[in-house]
Amino acid sequence: MQQKIIILDFGSQTTQLIGRRVRELDTFCEILPYNKFPKDDPSVIGVILSGSPYSVHDPEAFKVDLSQFIGKIPVLGICYGAQFISYSNGGKVEQAGTREYGRANLETINLDNPLFNGFEKGSQVWMSHGDTITAIPSDYDIIASTGDVKFAAFASTKQPVWAVQFHPEVYHTLQGKQLLKNFVVDICGSKQEWSAASFVESAVQEIREQVGNDRVILGLSGGVDSSVCAVLLNKAIGKNLTCIFVDHGMLRKNEFSKVMDAYKGLGLNVIGVDASEKFFKDLEGVSDPEQKRKIIGRDFVEVFNAEAKKITDAKWLAQGTIYPDRIESLSITGMVIKSHHNVGGLPKEMHLQLCEPLRWLFKDEVRRVGHQLKMPERLIKRHPFPGPGWQCVFLVILHVKKSASYKMLMIYILRRCMAI
Repeated sequence: MQQKIIILDFGSQTTQLIGRRVRELDTFCEILPYNKFPKDDPSVIGVILSGSPYSVHDPEAFKVDLSQFIGKIPVLGICYGAQFISYSNGGKVEQAGTREYGRANLETINLDNPLFNGFEKGSQVWMSHGDTITAIPSDYDIIASTGDVKFAAFASTKQPVWAVQFHPEVYHTLQGKQLLKNFVVDICGSKQEWSAASFVESAVQEIREQVGNDRVILGLSGGVDSSVCAVLLNKAIGKNLTCIFVDHGMLRKNEFSKVMDAYKGLGLNVIGVDASEKFFKDLEGVSDPEQKRKIIGRDFVEVFNAEAKKITDAKWLAQGTIYPDRIESLSITGMVIKSHHNVGGLPKEMHLQLCEPLRWLFKDEVRRVGHQLKMPERLIKRHPFPGPGWQCVFLVILHVKKSASYKMLMIYILRRCMAI
């Protein structure tokens, strides 16, 4: 049974970063909405409560029943998570006179507490909160303070609960990774068995169990996500995989033929489709990036649907959906951060089931899996060009006068084009 840390998302902009830091500790984690804690899941070894844009006093603030996990497994509250723990157990959270934002130093640290094992006195941390804790529950002790924040970190004297008002996940907290390691590995007991090699092994088995002997269609973009997905699927099901690479007319010069050759060199069965006229026509006159993404997503589905009908025995559509795609497409606040054409299911008329073997991976993990699969470096580092964001950049250029700033912008874009 795979161990995992649950990160409950209260709407913080850095929740994904917490997840990435935990994964860097070779530990699987899952980011879930604040109110979706998985009860009775024996694989959960610890819980992290994220920050939030809200105050604990706001009527719309996200709140959770802490009794679901406190006293049962170790808990770490970060920023809002720390304030919510204090607030919910009889402590006090009040509005700070000024927003506490930026670098600070831990002037006092309880180095005997396991959360601060290996820390140095004066260690730099990063604060970002409008409220501050002015009193902690009676059964909690202060374990770290800064010059301005008395309750920078505190811990329960009776249960495995820790809380910090700073952000250990960000770069500016210099020993933040050490703190997370202390919690995840030393306190929660992670065996650190999550790796690219272990993922490939489990994913291949999962794919085989999911699709059996059915034929699978995969939509390729030329980017790292779909390329790694293709090689992983090929390892699992071989000849039962058919890939479709769509030329939407906005690729680099000769990219379509070069990528097709690279895929065939990997032993993939790839069908190339020139749909450039369709994409150009549907995108004509559209400048809004979000609308472009939806049009591109729709057109890809239509092209795949047409190709799928030619493969009469296909039952699955595979996609290179990764974890941030799913998180960004609908946040817990109900607001779309960025829609992704490969998130949200498939139209019923496609009559295909969905297979997403990379759905739990962050981008850097996808690349590590690509290396594990011994893929060529040029595919692992490659990104399809130009995507909707780049189309938007070129539309901006068309509205900029040919001045010195225009020339500098063009030089910058050309350099970026060569670097991708």
